[in-house]
Amino acid sequence: MSEKDIENRLIELESRMAFQDDIIAVLNDQVADQQLEIQKLWEANRLMRDHVESLKSSDIRSLDEEVPPPHY
Repeated sequence: MSEKDIENRLIELESRMAFQDDIIAVLNDQVADQQLEIQKLWEANRLMRDHVESLKSSDIRSLDEEVPPPHY
């Protein structure tokens, strides 16, 4: 193998490595963004469950007490 061939292979490997580094950085950013979105969704889910539980325990009972049965 000639010195020129080795140099060309080295250049090709360096190019591939630089491309892979860029791809890894992009993927890392996407994973970080998705993690933030997941955290926001979990928090929204928790808030909705809390809200539903509070409706179950207070608003629904008071609504049932105020509305007369349909046969009246």
